[in-house]
Amino acid sequence: MKKFLKISMVVVLIALVGWVFFYLYKQTKKSPVVFETEQPEVTNIIKKTVATGSIVPRKEIQIKPQESGIINEIYVQPGDEVKEGDLIAKIQIIPEMIQVNEAETRLEKARLAYENAKIEFEKSKELYQNKVIPESQYLSDKLTFETYRQDLESAENNLELIKEGVIKKAGAQTNTLIRSTTTGMVLDVPVEVGNSVIKSNTFNDGTTVAIVADMGEMVFEGMVDETEVGKIKEGMQLLLTIGALDQEEFKANLEFISPKGVEENGAIQFEIKAAVELQEGSFIRAGYSATADIVLDRRDSVLAIKEKLITFKEDSTFVEVMTEPQVFEKRLIKTGLSDGINIEVKEGLTEEDKIKVPQS
Repeated sequence: MKKFLKISMVVVLIALVGWVFFYLYKQTKKSPVVFETEQPEVTNIIKKTVATGSIVPRKEIQIKPQESGIINEIYVQPGDEVKEGDLIAKIQIIPEMIQVNEAETRLEKARLAYENAKIEFEKSKELYQNKVIPESQYLSDKLTFETYRQDLESAENNLELIKEGVIKKAGAQTNTLIRSTTTGMVLDVPVEVGNSVIKSNTFNDGTTVAIVADMGEMVFEGMVDETEVGKIKEGMQLLLTIGALDQEEFKANLEFISPKGVEENGAIQFEIKAAVELQEGSFIRAGYSATADIVLDRRDSVLAIKEKLITFKEDSTFVEVMTEPQVFEKRLIKTGLSDGINIEVKEGLTEEDKIKVPQS
């Protein structure tokens, strides 16, 4: 039995030694490492920061009624083009009973005063014609009569205006007809026939009957983080990507940077505005979300390589250039602008050079 165990142990030991020699032999037969290479290319380098926001009309007007009442008719709907003065809606005035009562009382008083003045004037006129009274008294009585006649007419107009919202002498001018105060597209009509509306006054902003905007002049409004706002200035160009129109790219010119930041989600953000350059045939709807790439700097048609090919050591920047197949030498280069992926090469490389791609 002991002899059998000894023989088994010797066999296992021999097998183990043989496996070690076989493993070392396989390791020496591994294929040599082949490094991939890339060549520099001429391209555009754009350094930019990103802002998110939306596209809105520069001029957006809320149309409000001049009198309170009930919407009787609506003549437009969202998407319609209107000009300044075009009819938007018509309201029916529902007068307050206190105002009506006061106007009727005033009218009755004015009528009594007028009738009394008329009688006195007719008497004065007859006496003047018979040369009983002087001309000065006649003219004074005539002036009094004309004054009371104007008061009566004013009281009649006031009552008519309270009840109907228009006086006959005004013709087409009436506060019951709501007209557009600008030229543009109707974006929204937030009321319906039968809705009550309130005119704008000291205590109330008034009911918005329609929103009209000039869709030919659009503005990008967005927010920029405080870490980036110091790098931008008015006049810079923005490249806009609109979510709903992802196949198109629009340009915009930065025209406003807020002097005051606001806190959003724990970070300080600054509002910016940029005028959008509209393309012929493209229609941008108000409220589209958009992302703006703000161009901080750019280099056009320059020699560039990917940043991952570069090795930085102290103040030196170098790459490994292939001199013979799979033989590389280090070469110092001078770099310029970087966009985070590609970097401009000012000196040290040509388009024909093959640069070693470091293994990750």
